Amino acid sequence: MQQDKPHVDPTAAPPLAYEEPKFLESDAARPLRILAEYLQPLERFKRAGVHATIVFFGSARLRPDGPLGRYYEDARELAALLTRWSASLPEHTHHYVVCSGGGGGIMEAANRGAREAGGKTVGLNISLPREQHPNAYLSEELTFEFHYFFMRKLWFAHLARALIAFPGGLGTLDELTEILTLAQTHKLTREIPVILYGREYWNEIIDFAALSRHGMIDPQDLNLFEFADRPRDAFEILQRRLVPEPRELPGFAHSRIRGHSDVRR
Repeated sequence: MQQDKPHVDPTAAPPLAYEEPKFLESDAARPLRILAEYLQPLERFKRAGVHATIVFFGSARLRPDGPLGRYYEDARELAALLTRWSASLPEHTHHYVVCSGGGGGIMEAANRGAREAGGKTVGLNISLPREQHPNAYLSEELTFEFHYFFMRKLWFAHLARALIAFPGGLGTLDELTEILTLAQTHKLTREIPVILYGREYWNEIIDFAALSRHGMIDPQDLNLFEFADRPRDAFEILQRRLVPEPRELPGFAHSRIRGHSDVRR
């Protein structure tokens, strides 16, 4: 009687776990995927020599020819101003790199202004059901794609030295309030200046004074941010608030440990 051939070739080695797509895409491997979205950007930022960013938030829907088109041009101009100023800083200090969410609208405008000023520019893109495509002005070596929103937000905060929030929707509100909460709770060991660009827009969208009046935030929390309505005004705020730091690797934000204000994680 003819014997059945074995289903597995005994001379062939099984695939290594980290080379098996079925496993890597499984629920069991989710911690590995999360860790990869930390370690891969870490390595790439080090390789590119990026230690400090100025983050631009704002709507992907905002177009230069739309009703709020002036904000596109303002973001473009401000990013160019910051990039040229950064290039003039002493070589031994951090140079600030414009960073955005990598998509269209305000994100594109910021990356475009930085690119036109001759600088590197970062895009932290996110994979969405309605796909968001990286814009054309990103530095190739600093274009990232994230699956997990929380890992993307970690990288916004990790290298940020300042944040400018232009008019935006739910995503912008989510990212903005995350940074403001970290500042309010003194979770970070360094200050991150926050500029709300477009006073009229932001005061209509969020009644900050009412939050204070109802006791939901402390009156001093209103000092966590400043308003600006012109690129030059925002630029001068950041020139005043950003003190060039000696270069260090990797230059990350650190969180405070309860009861140990001088210890970092």
